[in-house]
Amino acid sequence: MHLAYPAVLAVLLFCIGLYGVLARRNAILVLMSVELMLNAVNLNLVAFDVWLRDTLHAGQALTLFTIAIAAAEIGIGLAIVLMVHRNRGTSDVDRLRDTAERPGDGGPGGGPDRPTAPADREEKAEAAA
Repeated sequence: MHLAYPAVLAVLLFCIGLYGVLARRNAILVLMSVELMLNAVNLNLVAFDVWLRDTLHAGQALTLFTIAIAAAEIGIGLAIVLMVHRNRGTSDVDRLRDTAERPGDGGPGGGPDRPTAPADREEKAEAAA
């Protein structure tokens, strides 16, 4: 088997994943794109392990570690996305930028004397009514 076939497939998978991370707004799709990128790396690890005829099969062992880390990453990532969706009502990545700038945390959005985010939402709802 030539090394070019799995290498080209891995490059295509990685590029699709990179495009998904950079262009998508939905956090679930961003996590799926990161998984695509990790799978491209796994494909390269196994292909180079077979091509080099490594007796220790280090590429395949490293692939198993990568799969385990990817499973933990997707579990924690989905939990975070679900909690953010439950609290904010959206999983749009562009709208989540203000999480670091919440009023009341002493950050760039305001000091400790400012009201918290749910109170801001109530004020906006009253103003719109």
